[in-house]
Amino acid sequence: MLIRSLGNSPSLRIVDFFLDNRLFDYTKNEIVENLEMGRATFFRYWKELERLGIVKVTRRIGKSNLYKLNEENEIVQKIIALDSALCIRAMEKTIEKELTKREVTVQK
Repeated sequence: MLIRSLGNSPSLRIVDFFLDNRLFDYTKNEIVENLEMGRATFFRYWKELERLGIVKVTRRIGKSNLYKLNEENEIVQKIIALDSALCIRAMEKTIEKELTKREVTVQK
């Protein structure tokens, strides 16, 4: 819902990926592959997400760091709240449409 509402920017795509996959941590390569995003684009926006503390290192495997959304970060908490609000609103609209369809069907 975040991307649909706010646009398809690379930063939002990265954050949305983590929102959809909050239980797991990922290497940068895994993130790039899952997003089907160019590496140069990814790294251009990744630096800012790290600087803001939106993503954090969770562990290290060999030479690779694994990352997760930093849910302790105030910005991330607000993004999660916004995403939840957008999802709730979308569900309400869907329910309203279904109820309207049923009312029309019953009236016929």
